[in-house]
Amino acid sequence: MEGVSVAKIAKKLQLNLYTEGMDIKKRRIRLSDVNRPALQLSGYFEHFEQSRVQIIGTVEYTYLEHLEEDRKIDIYTQFLDYDIPCVIFCRDLKPDDIFIRIATEKNVPVLGTGRSTSEFMAELIYVLSEELAPCITIHGVLVDVYGEGLLIMGESGIGKSEAALELIKRGHRLVTDDVVEIRKINEHTLVGTSPDITRYFIELRGIGIIDVKTLFGVESVKEKQTIDLVIKLEDWKKENEYDRLGLEEEYTEFLGNKVVCHSLPIRPGRNLAVICEAAAVNHRQKKMGYNAAQELYRRVQANLNKKDDEDAE
Repeated sequence: MEGVSVAKIAKKLQLNLYTEGMDIKKRRIRLSDVNRPALQLSGYFEHFEQSRVQIIGTVEYTYLEHLEEDRKIDIYTQFLDYDIPCVIFCRDLKPDDIFIRIATEKNVPVLGTGRSTSEFMAELIYVLSEELAPCITIHGVLVDVYGEGLLIMGESGIGKSEAALELIKRGHRLVTDDVVEIRKINEHTLVGTSPDITRYFIELRGIGIIDVKTLFGVESVKEKQTIDLVIKLEDWKKENEYDRLGLEEEYTEFLGNKVVCHSLPIRPGRNLAVICEAAAVNHRQKKMGYNAAQELYRRVQANLNKKDDEDAE
């Protein structure tokens, strides 16, 4: 079933349920946008987006308080007749008995939070965007290296998990091994997480399954991480040409988003963990505006121009 359940969002955001006894596990939210129904509560229902979560703040609440009982019943009935995922009251505002009664009759969950309306709306939109984001599953290992999300990919048995284990021993954090769930949060952000069943486990051939959180402590794991850089491990082949300067960036694509990608040939004696650390730091440096390859190119060009000038003299 598509969407996310109201129950899951209520648990994540610690919401109170005012319509007691209602089963909110079957109620689904399918849009990350939210709505403050000021116009609807005044009786205007043209262009009403009923699929959005409805948020009641101080303005809407004080308006409703001034309505006569007959008018309240009329407005509440019209409003709650729509197939609304749920209604959330902010700032610890309590819905009146009439609202609760009609919402219960119409099977519309009513929840509440003590947070301010604007702050809560921002958090709710972020959580819904994450939960409803397009998602794919790939084979790989995701590690947080110096704050950069490093996705290590390659054929089965090539050494991804061993590289991740060495990175963990060097103080970095594991997000997921073997299976990476990638969600597209927006046009620029991909977030990787682990399936619940394999979270914080690593498979090492010849040893079996190890629990990273238990062995190395909670500081060695992380629940989710943006994907900033991809390292593709491949067997070294003499006839292949590998990039030695890095002037041109290569990319790989997930869900329409491009991520910088480096192909790393594997040979005996190469320390993968150190190379991965260097790649992560170098990527961060590029984001801060410094590119070592371009600096070397600039120096070479300057040196050539200097020699040309000297020859001309």
